[in-house]
Amino acid sequence: MKKYVSLLLCFLMIFSLSGCGGNSKEDTSTYTYSSELDIKNLDSSDADDQCSLRAIHAVIDGLMKTDKKGNITYGIAKSEEVSEDGLTHTYKLRKDAKWVNGDPVTANDFVYAWHRIFKNKGNYYYMFADGIASIQGAQELSDKIDAGEELTDDDLNSMGVKALDDYTLEVKTTVRVSFLDELLAFPPFYPINEKFAEKQGNKYGKSAKTILGNGAFTMTNWEPGSVAEFEKNESYYDQKHVKLNKLVMKLVQEPKVAAQSFEAGETDFAPINSDLVDKYKKDDSFKQINEGYLFYISVNFQNSDLANLNVRKAISLAINRKDLCENVLKDGSQVAGGFIPSGLATSPDGVDFRKDSGNFTSYDKKKAQESLDEGLKELGKDQITLRITYGTDESPMDVFSTYLQNALSKLDGIKVEMVATTKQDRIYNKQKNGDFDLATTRWGPDYGDPTTYLTMGISTNSNNYGKWSNSEYDQLVDQVGVESDVNRRWQEMKDAEKILLDDYAYIPVFEKGAATLQNPKVKNLVIKPCRTISFEYVEKTE
Repeated sequence: MKKYVSLLLCFLMIFSLSGCGGNSKEDTSTYTYSSELDIKNLDSSDADDQCSLRAIHAVIDGLMKTDKKGNITYGIAKSEEVSEDGLTHTYKLRKDAKWVNGDPVTANDFVYAWHRIFKNKGNYYYMFADGIASIQGAQELSDKIDAGEELTDDDLNSMGVKALDDYTLEVKTTVRVSFLDELLAFPPFYPINEKFAEKQGNKYGKSAKTILGNGAFTMTNWEPGSVAEFEKNESYYDQKHVKLNKLVMKLVQEPKVAAQSFEAGETDFAPINSDLVDKYKKDDSFKQINEGYLFYISVNFQNSDLANLNVRKAISLAINRKDLCENVLKDGSQVAGGFIPSGLATSPDGVDFRKDSGNFTSYDKKKAQESLDEGLKELGKDQITLRITYGTDESPMDVFSTYLQNALSKLDGIKVEMVATTKQDRIYNKQKNGDFDLATTRWGPDYGDPTTYLTMGISTNSNNYGKWSNSEYDQLVDQVGVESDVNRRWQEMKDAEKILLDDYAYIPVFEKGAATLQNPKVKNLVIKPCRTISFEYVEKTE
């Protein structure tokens, strides 16, 4: 009997200690982040997915970076001088910025990286051209790539980026670019160590051993589809402000699994889906964030039925966006009133673009049917069949697509067929080759200016898969790219959006929110709509 009493007392003692924390304390030096997505690529000249860009942000700094409050500040650059005409930017680089192997970060690292994105035909080479960064010579390089021509060294050297010395970088633009600093905080504009990258060849950025960083963290392990691990970079120029010793990214976690890991204290950040919102929405850890993604319908204008304005109008009017956001998604997503999401950019007077430009979307089933009837009459048809193409690996694209199917199926005169595929196949096969009718898709802003969306409507833009063409729109967006008067430029962007939406060139549906569980003991996690999560300033308390 004494033996059992003794065991019981021992158990109670252990329980008491564990219940009060005992000798075990939460590891405040490690931050664990769960992601539904995988890291695809750490090559800043080629990576274009959210998870990869976030990993790159952790290991590499550009000329500019995001500060603790989410504002753009100096990174590798310590100062900037702008010529009187606003076309020449001269950046002085920090001399204490080092690559992990000890090499200094030099101006040539930026020149090499910017040349490389064109040489390798990286996904974001268009961002250097007119209408966006407007780097001198970049449009000519872009045109040659689009024409299938190979670029020579002379071609690359014609671009307006030059190392004046090891720590002085000159960047020349064709027009004043008001948001250039914000662009320079985006990975395609990051530096790459030439000697290291050339040694790795095609393997550069494909593993933890083949990426060289200069940022707050160093990647120590990367198991695709499982986990990526990072350690504090002790040689980082701003390492005194980095409070974490270790960063862990759990990759490709189902929301339910991520939530369970969070409850077990194994993760500090977990994305959850609409099925879990009701369970956690009253918890202190529950937070809804603005992801910055616009979910919309891409319309194929090569389809004669969809070339009809009334048919496109009917599709838009048939969607109850408020119901979709509040009763189906339930993740903080909000109705998209236009093609430019809210919170992206503010006018010279400080007014949000979405508020200033107004609302272009509404739900009216009766008017939707009337528009469809008129469209069918114009087409000489009683019924049309439309395919909805979507990627099953792009949450919540399946939910969005099913909702759209149900909405359109309620109209007399439309038969809906569903084409389920992968994101990769949807974009680079079906949409690129015009093999779709309606595609449910999304776009995340690459930088904080409306042109990150407006340029997609240009008839020659490679992302204009629906082949919508409007000469007035093209001319207006071109003018935006060269406009120096900020007030006039703002009005031109509003006018451009109106042209695009009045013609239902794209059909915006919702601005994506994200329901998450976040450790209340964590502070200074910087989340910006422009695809950015900065782990540099994260701090955990006991």
